[in-house]
Amino acid sequence: MNYKLICGHPLKERVKINNKFAGEILATVTRSGTAESLHLGHLIVLNADGSTYLSKGSPELPIFPRSAVKSLQASAMLKAGLTVSDEELAIICSSHSGNQSHINLVIKMLEKRDIPVSALKNSVDKPLGEKEKIAWGKKSASQLAQNCSGKHTGMLITCKQNGWDMATYLDINHPLQIAIKNEIEELAGEKVSEVSIDGCGAPLFAISLIGLARAISNLVKSKDELYQQIVSACTKYPELVAGDGRLTTRMMQAVPGLFMKEGAEGVQVCALRDGRVIAIKIIDGSWRPVAPIIMEIFSRWGVEMPEESVKIYGGGSVIGEVIANI
Repeated sequence: MNYKLICGHPLKERVKINNKFAGEILATVTRSGTAESLHLGHLIVLNADGSTYLSKGSPELPIFPRSAVKSLQASAMLKAGLTVSDEELAIICSSHSGNQSHINLVIKMLEKRDIPVSALKNSVDKPLGEKEKIAWGKKSASQLAQNCSGKHTGMLITCKQNGWDMATYLDINHPLQIAIKNEIEELAGEKVSEVSIDGCGAPLFAISLIGLARAISNLVKSKDELYQQIVSACTKYPELVAGDGRLTTRMMQAVPGLFMKEGAEGVQVCALRDGRVIAIKIIDGSWRPVAPIIMEIFSRWGVEMPEESVKIYGGGSVIGEVIANI
């Protein structure tokens, strides 16, 4: 076997060396008072001044932050001269559910700049949202429905505005991707440790969970108009950042000023206006324990949020729940 973790050790060797990658227990799933399942992972919570409020597992290890860094990719585009409306910026930062309004906005963005849909190079997929996927039915997967189509549209617009080659915008050595890598490193305060390819086909840069938390904290509390534009767009249009019924949208609608973004494989980051930030990586890739963890931390901070507990059912009755172990 030649599998490799992003920390650079072969998987079998890495497991023998230590168990840091597995993290600590962050949540317990109970059924009738008995622990049925455990969610392990890494957690870092920062105070507004950047000091550590809470740390679990090994948040210093590199992870692939997946879509949790779309705001950082967008900030690199803005620095490169991207000019868009707040709605357009929100969909660029999104992992949208793929409802018709999301798709229509992406199409409108492309048409407005005379960019053909065929220029998109993200992977094809059916909508991410459950309701949207059901409504999509048996239609073929498409690049427009895929949840990263907004980000890829932003990348194409940035390339066109700069005269950069649009056919190769996903190449790691393309000026756009170099700018994105530099922006992530600047805001995270650390170097990218590994480069891979995200599910949508874009370059994916590994940083530590601490670096991710630091980057988002720097973003939300910055006085720079460019960063303020990103935060304002996402908090103004949370239904574009995720979609109806999804945790990210529900939370941003309910908690004033909350900036929140999920990433595949159990990554979640959320930040308050003052720069306090929570960054989570669940090792099994599940989002199930995320809301209970955030609820517990917000409770300690005295931040009001909607009831987002995760109940466990036996028949039609609640007989357990997911409990944060932090």
